[in-house]
Amino acid sequence: MQRLARLGCPPEALSAILVTHEHQDHLGGVGPLARKYDIPVWLSRGTAQAAYRRLGRLPRSHSLNCHRDFVIDALQIHPFPVPHDAREPCQFVFSDGRHRLGLLTDTGRATTHIARQLDGCDALILECNHDSEMLANGPYPPSLQARVAGGLGHLSNHQAAELLAQLDNTRLQHLVAAHLSEQNNRPALAAAAISGVLGCEAEWIALADQQQGLDWRELA
Repeated sequence: MQRLARLGCPPEALSAILVTHEHQDHLGGVGPLARKYDIPVWLSRGTAQAAYRRLGRLPRSHSLNCHRDFVIDALQIHPFPVPHDAREPCQFVFSDGRHRLGLLTDTGRATTHIARQLDGCDALILECNHDSEMLANGPYPPSLQARVAGGLGHLSNHQAAELLAQLDNTRLQHLVAAHLSEQNNRPALAAAAISGVLGCEAEWIALADQQQGLDWRELA
């Protein structure tokens, strides 16, 4: 609510909450927010089953198919499955018929299918979770390091850059590096990896802050 207030967007204006998967950092506020403001929630059947007790009663919920588009107001929502250690995780591409915004966080590897979904977007929010060297030499125990770096974990800066290099970026107006680990990454490292692929200044890459999120960005 604080982040929404900073952006001048009251919670009452929200049309829907879309849930990617059941991990607590993505699910924790969904139930309270939905109940307080009577907001419909969209999530996969697997996510709903895994999160049933933690979500609590929802005023309105909709089951989404990770391979089938649906519409909310003026937006077409295109979900797609991703490899992550959750029950039925997905990510999204949003379109108003003219522009496409791709969202990719919480995936252990970049598959051909993911690249196909994100190809030709006008804006991307892209996971740059960790720097591999920092993770290997950081405070996480070996088991957690293996989980984060594994095929069902999170994208490193290098993996995010490799994915970006596969895409048609000719329409790209905005790129936001997101889901950065506070312990195993640095904004400058993420920006350097991404800007190297795009051939742009590192300052052009936006960074989503864990506390502040990011500011409004406009697609022309």
